[in-house]
Amino acid sequence: MSKSVEEMRKASRAEGPATVLAIGTAAPPNVVYQADYPDYYFRITNSEHLTDLKRKFKRVCEKTTIRKRHLHLTEEVLKENPNMSAYMATSLDARQAIVTAAVPKLGESAAVAAIKEWDQPKSSITHLVFCTTAGVDMPGADYHLARLLGLRPSVNRVMLYEQGCFAGGTVLRVAKDLAENNRGARVLVVCCEITAITFRGPSEENIDSLVGQALFGDGAAALIVGADPDLSIERPLFQIVSAGQTIVPDSAGAIIGNLTEAGLTLHLIRDVPGLIARNIEKCLTAALAPLGIDDWNSVFWVAHPGGPAILDRVEEEARLKKEKLQATRKILSEYGNLSSACVLFILDEVRRRSAEDGLATTGEGLEYGVLFGFGPGLTVETVVLRAMPMI
Repeated sequence: MSKSVEEMRKASRAEGPATVLAIGTAAPPNVVYQADYPDYYFRITNSEHLTDLKRKFKRVCEKTTIRKRHLHLTEEVLKENPNMSAYMATSLDARQAIVTAAVPKLGESAAVAAIKEWDQPKSSITHLVFCTTAGVDMPGADYHLARLLGLRPSVNRVMLYEQGCFAGGTVLRVAKDLAENNRGARVLVVCCEITAITFRGPSEENIDSLVGQALFGDGAAALIVGADPDLSIERPLFQIVSAGQTIVPDSAGAIIGNLTEAGLTLHLIRDVPGLIARNIEKCLTAALAPLGIDDWNSVFWVAHPGGPAILDRVEEEARLKKEKLQATRKILSEYGNLSSACVLFILDEVRRRSAEDGLATTGEGLEYGVLFGFGPGLTVETVVLRAMPMI
């Protein structure tokens, strides 16, 4: 009996590492430009009398280095739901109605793009991993997405809610385990974030809230992940070499989100960039030392932006060349902080730039890379990637 069980376990596992086979992204059509956003934000929230606070918000927006963001919330929707524009008015029902409908649909757009690139039948998808901060409900966004896409009823679903900005690494870690422990598995991974759950008017008592209103954008990213790709019909982009999660020491309370009747409120301490920077070397060593890598400039980088202050401190502590975080800064500029979806947008940008520049691999011409997700906890997800040759 024992022997047959072991044989069955061995037969059910893949031979090679999990591999990213396709990437798709999507964003709402509604675009806001950061230079215009302070005037819009204080007008739509009926807060134009708070002139000093508006001046502070303008400075915050300027420091973000963001050029534009995509937001599902339009002026028309906010006018229909005025409590969402107050700072702490009861508005959860209205927010839930918006995001529970919008999250699966935006996720569908990204998933369709990934499936189109993969160019294989949807019936070959065996697992679905869906991650979002918005719209906790039963059945969840994973269920609704499976129905929108017409996936098989037997697709194995994993739903991750309320993870936050580190979860772009989490979904890769989960997908790696699923793909490598289920021979022939093809995992559709979707991260979708819509800020309707966090939008609120300004508060003179809570400046942290203004930072969130200036930083976050809406978007969805999707991947197809599987091991042992069929090279006659599939094109490997990145192998997922390793993945791990850690809680930064002495960081309790650094980033907190609370879901209340007024929606999701976010609270940050000022030293988040310092906490991350002081621990980045330890994370890099743990991830890359097994490969014999100790030069952080010899790998490509896919780092969650958080904000420019975090990127500046990481760049300084890891002694990175300026070009290492170019892809991250580009996505921050064009989309803002997309929470869990952000690192997947950056990964797509890395492979796009690699192709555009005619480089040898999908990872800026380099073999190995590191993906970092930073978020509530303070939690760090570290994923080591191996870039595949350009075809």
